[in-house]
Amino acid sequence: MKNIYSSVTLAVVLLIISSCNGTPKKQASIKVPEVWSIEKAKQWGNMQNWLRGCDYIPSTAVNQLEMWQAETFDPETIGKELRWADEIGMDCMRVYLRHLAWEIDKEGFKKRMNEYLEIADKNGIKTIFVFFDDCWNPTYKAGKQPDPKPGVHNSGWVRDPGDLLYTNPEIITLLEAYVKDILTTFKDDSRIAIWDMYNEPGNSDYGNRSMPLLEKAFQWGREVNPSQPLSAGVWRYSLTDLNKFQLNHSDIITYHNYSDPANHQVMIDSLRRFNRPLVCTEYMARKNNSLFTNIMPMLKEQNIGAINWGFVSGKTNTIYAWDTPIPDGSEPELWFHDILRKDGTAYRGDELQMILDLTGTNKAL
Repeated sequence: MKNIYSSVTLAVVLLIISSCNGTPKKQASIKVPEVWSIEKAKQWGNMQNWLRGCDYIPSTAVNQLEMWQAETFDPETIGKELRWADEIGMDCMRVYLRHLAWEIDKEGFKKRMNEYLEIADKNGIKTIFVFFDDCWNPTYKAGKQPDPKPGVHNSGWVRDPGDLLYTNPEIITLLEAYVKDILTTFKDDSRIAIWDMYNEPGNSDYGNRSMPLLEKAFQWGREVNPSQPLSAGVWRYSLTDLNKFQLNHSDIITYHNYSDPANHQVMIDSLRRFNRPLVCTEYMARKNNSLFTNIMPMLKEQNIGAINWGFVSGKTNTIYAWDTPIPDGSEPELWFHDILRKDGTAYRGDELQMILDLTGTNKAL
């Protein structure tokens, strides 16, 4: 969600590559089945269309709990918004899960996941599901979620498991059951494109404290051995230990970059050395010159999946920049993320026309 990559990425990744010698090796500290071979990863890539879409949460949800809890799950809004996504040529959404929603209602949670997948599939959309996350608020509880703070980016978004992992280490047993239950239930589901095991490990100043859970997430994933690839996107050049683990243990390479085209291309060039399919699972921050007009065409030309942050402006307040709140809640002149307003109209018609052109939708505004 926050990206601080720079041109030093190339040197960092080349250092990582020098220890890989082709197919990534397992770390000796944990014993898991092998990472997919490069050949298998390429076969997967050859079977995909050019993946393009958004990091998605319905506009009526302030966070992942509000999306997935039974009392606030909103299939009507999801159906409407994913229909809009299909109409502009999007075919893949990245969606965050939540262990607490599973814990309080395991079977209901999986039924809602299936309902979401049915809606997405009806609209020609595959899904990237995300398990863990180190971004934004460290604590949370079930039930009614907080109202969004006016003008504050992602004011209600919560980490998973967040500080609970450190205040209650025994939760690791529950997290293992959660990951394995979800993966076992959906391990052969063709509606799912990728399992994203951990969003931005090390964020919120956790650093290498996130390594044990990152390692275990991949271990649990390998033990279930789903048909879909496992990955965890690299996002900050300074987290060298985490980056090395993520790149060495991902079946396909995913990454985040909210920078301008030159910086983004440096990152692509460095990650190409792994010789695996690439999917950018977060990009597009208008204030940072990461735009549909200059990034999305580049990703399409190089057959790199293009998943931007945000679709319909809503309770997450991601039209506001990360560190630039507008306390009165007035609309910023320049939206940070998101494509559509709540009524389905475009924030910027020229951007939407480019998306339509790139996705081959053949629709003029």
